[in-house]
Amino acid sequence: MYSHPSRIAAFCLALFVGGEAAVVAEGRLRFSAVVIDAGHGGKDGGSVWNGLVEKKLCLDVAKRVETALKARGLKTVMTRRTDTFVELERRARIANRVPSSVFVSIHFNGSRKTIISGGEVYYRSPRGKRIATAISRSIKSKVTGGTRGIFHGNYKVLRETEMPAVLVECGYLSNKREALRCADPAHRQKLADAIVSGLLAARRK
Repeated sequence: MYSHPSRIAAFCLALFVGGEAAVVAEGRLRFSAVVIDAGHGGKDGGSVWNGLVEKKLCLDVAKRVETALKARGLKTVMTRRTDTFVELERRARIANRVPSSVFVSIHFNGSRKTIISGGEVYYRSPRGKRIATAISRSIKSKVTGGTRGIFHGNYKVLRETEMPAVLVECGYLSNKREALRCADPAHRQKLADAIVSGLLAARRK
């Protein structure tokens, strides 16, 4: 007996590709938890430009993302909650223990070419690309400065996590105009809201 297309679609609920644990059904990325990774921390300050320290901004935005996701009923796990140094391998291990999850690492950028500005979203897997695209679109539409687009990246936190994962660069602290925006809590809230909107958009697809 031939299988009905709807039964084939149902079978796809169990699809497991490339070590990614999120379930894909009818084109939608299904997850119930988000692992939020605030970049750098402790002895690793990240980029330091125009009086701003990346690690502090990363944690601030990460906490805002957590609050917004919880308000929408999603489980959240933070790789760090304080100004502490966490090895990249440990960040991945924390994430890999969370079932039905996706991973988002939050950073700010810097460059000697101080004219460069805008957010960037990195991915490594096809499902990560889906999330990266949704977050990039959301930042472009909701945040002053927009984005420079999405890019394939081989960062360790993308390489060693087993779920769909992205790394979001929220802007260039080396650009004076963008640094002024990033220093504003209201702008960081818009960044957080845009990241959350992107995650939810990817989840609905």
